[in-house]
Amino acid sequence: QVQLVESGGGSVQPGGSLRLSCAASGSIFSVSTMRWYRQAPGKQREWVTSITIRGTTSYTDSVKGRFTISRDDAKNTMYLQMNSLRPEDTAVYLCNTAGAAGSYWGQGTQVTVSS
Repeated sequence: QVQLVESGGGSVQPGGSLRLSCAASGSIFSVSTMRWYRQAPGKQREWVTSITIRGTTSYTDSVKGRFTISRDDAKNTMYLQMNSLRPEDTAVYLCNTAGAAGSYWGQGTQVTVSS
């Protein structure tokens, strides 16, 4: 059974930074692409960024140059460093991975950017 647990969310002012973590249990982490999604109130869930097992990264345009995804396979943990945060980044951030048995999601961590 794969479990994903996010942490690190909080409230910051515009221009601030946060670092999110996603800790994974099970053996899927080291063989899977890991992803961050976010969902703002009243909006559809949105893909934010991904990192492959080889460390190849990709980002949605709105976060390029501000967010950095990384992974530590020894710790089964993925990170999202978020800088220059904007009010429109406010959302619940969720980590995701997929394997032969299906797609797995964490419970999410709230990020609020407000002055």
